[in-house]
Amino acid sequence: MLMLRSMGEQIAVRRKALGFSQAVLAKQAKVGHSTLDALENGRLGELGVSKIIRLLSALGLELKIQEAAGRRPTLEELMEEDRDDQGLDRRR
Repeated sequence: MLMLRSMGEQIAVRRKALGFSQAVLAKQAKVGHSTLDALENGRLGELGVSKIIRLLSALGLELKIQEAAGRRPTLEELMEEDRDDQGLDRRR
């Protein structure tokens, strides 16, 4: 699942690649400059879908809905993965 923080990072990369300032993109997408800044810098807890769509549209991007790739790992699976990773580090 694409988290808002990751989306903000991708928006910043695309904005810079297009040569837009935050002020220009915020104005084109009709969102507050402070909202865009908070999104790009991972300080925004949530953002409405219409604002996200306007930002993506101004950048020539689109939101895509697709079936989830799979389930989340269990705590036990994560702990096992961590143990495996630590075991690899000790063999060096």
